[in-house]
Amino acid sequence: NDIALFQLIVYIPVFSFGIPLNTIAFWVFCCKLKRWTETRVYMINLMVADSFLLFSLPFMIYFTKYDHPIGKLCFTIQNIYFTNMPMSILIITLIAIDRYIAIKFPLKAKILRSPLKSASICGFLWITLIIYSYLHPKFHERKEQLCFRKQSLQPSYISLFSIIFGYFIPLGIVIFCSVQVIKCLKKKTATSPHGTKLIQKAIHIISVNLCVFIVCFSPFYITLLLRFAVDVAGACSLITEVRASIQICACLANSNCCLDAFCYYFAAKEFQE
Repeated sequence: NDIALFQLIVYIPVFSFGIPLNTIAFWVFCCKLKRWTETRVYMINLMVADSFLLFSLPFMIYFTKYDHPIGKLCFTIQNIYFTNMPMSILIITLIAIDRYIAIKFPLKAKILRSPLKSASICGFLWITLIIYSYLHPKFHERKEQLCFRKQSLQPSYISLFSIIFGYFIPLGIVIFCSVQVIKCLKKKTATSPHGTKLIQKAIHIISVNLCVFIVCFSPFYITLLLRFAVDVAGACSLITEVRASIQICACLANSNCCLDAFCYYFAAKEFQE
């Protein structure tokens, strides 16, 4: 009951602010801009992922609070949730890579970057994650009985694979690209006070993006790793505490779909113009 109350306290503001913020950003990026850019492609895909994640939150609260059995509706909501959270992480990773290429290799950037290439990569990721989220439950030898809840103590190596490739490798890429871009920007010499201000603003935006990414997602994926370790060790006494930690950290991770509006949409040059 305490966890359910905490979820409501977090998710009601996230849901209330997330929908209008994503709607405004979606309207600007889809309807107001005339020219297609890499940023526009990534932002639209990030908005779609965040919007679907927001849609799944009320169902997730209900399913976890009332121990809802697995059925067609649960299976659908789980697919939506476990497709769009990794997709948000991967798109943020692509944005970090795109920035790195544009600033570190400005001459090669014209060849390596294009809106069509960005759209193709995003399309490939969507297809891959949708197929994976559909097949993922079938990989488990022992099916779970309750929605959004792992009851068995059997360690899932497929889940470990998802944690490593779905977050920790992207985390390493985002940190590397962000640090390199900040170093490169600090070396740039501006010819005017306005140029200096723009460079400082860019450094600030990238630093905030990196901090929000780490703070939102790291606790959730670390607790998932902890759950895997508990399953491997067979430590039944720790299951309740770890499960509660996962649900609490998930609130922080899911709040990212609201924070993206400030970190990426409203901060984008195209949006401000």
